[in-house]
Amino acid sequence: MNSFARHLETLQATRPVTVLGAAVIDVIADAYALPWRGCDIELKQQGVNIGGCALNIAIALKRLGIAAQNALPVGHGVWADIIRNAMQKQDLHSAVEAENGDNGWCLALVEPDGERTFMSFSGVENQWQQGWLDSLSVPQNSLVYLSGYQLASPSGEMLTRWLEDLQDVTAFIDFGPRIADIPDDLMARIMACKPIVSLNRQEAQLAAERLGVEVESLGAHWQQRFGSPLIVRHDKDGAAWYEAGQSGNVPAFAATVVDTIGAGDSHAGGTLAGLAAGWSLAESVRLGNAVAAWVVSHRGGDCAPTREELLLAHKDV
Repeated sequence: MNSFARHLETLQATRPVTVLGAAVIDVIADAYALPWRGCDIELKQQGVNIGGCALNIAIALKRLGIAAQNALPVGHGVWADIIRNAMQKQDLHSAVEAENGDNGWCLALVEPDGERTFMSFSGVENQWQQGWLDSLSVPQNSLVYLSGYQLASPSGEMLTRWLEDLQDVTAFIDFGPRIADIPDDLMARIMACKPIVSLNRQEAQLAAERLGVEVESLGAHWQQRFGSPLIVRHDKDGAAWYEAGQSGNVPAFAATVVDTIGAGDSHAGGTLAGLAAGWSLAESVRLGNAVAAWVVSHRGGDCAPTREELLLAHKDV
């Protein structure tokens, strides 16, 4: 058995995890090209899946055997009913129930090379209430996941204030493309909480432009500016990590790309699982790489592997 497989057998949570964010519906369709103004293109529907960054992460953690408190608002309506039923089938429970309103949905267009483009409609997942947050129990030493989609929403200030009031926790934030939409003063408050931040290569470019530096020097500048760990995902080229003045690059696992929906979320789920087990950032990123490689090889974003499936897939790596 190789070192990764041996390490994977030790995956057992030693830290509490709270996943806060969205559960939505992904309507996934193949597109031979992206729409242009005035066009009328024919799409081929792949399916209707449950999705949302936080829900994809909750699924990844569950399948890896890591328990989490899932704060994913579920409302009432057509989309909410689908989400609630799908979560029940996967033995997932949300600590947040919205009294009114439906959940949002997203049209995901997948081009022939697997790249995806999202068009999103918000619902209760971006209508946070203070009472929902007050009802959550977040012990010390917890890992707390937050998404840029919620932090950039009208609820962003409320969620940031809640994060600031937590005691002795480590936030894990995937800003996504919304990193460009968060006001400077709110970003400063978020980063003062010293979160672990995960970005893909496009988001890293946005972050570098925002900070006025070259993307090649983003990791070092990020450390100097925020003193906060950073992960930059480079798809087939692996993922770079920066922490406490140190850095490294973790190679990717081989994958045949079917679509990239949920790849970043699943990478976050795998990384969080490793961190919850007390692994180093580099070791956790490697687990994130393995989970993401599995997900891009399968349809949809809610297809994270179990630990047994990962062991079988990488027993010879």
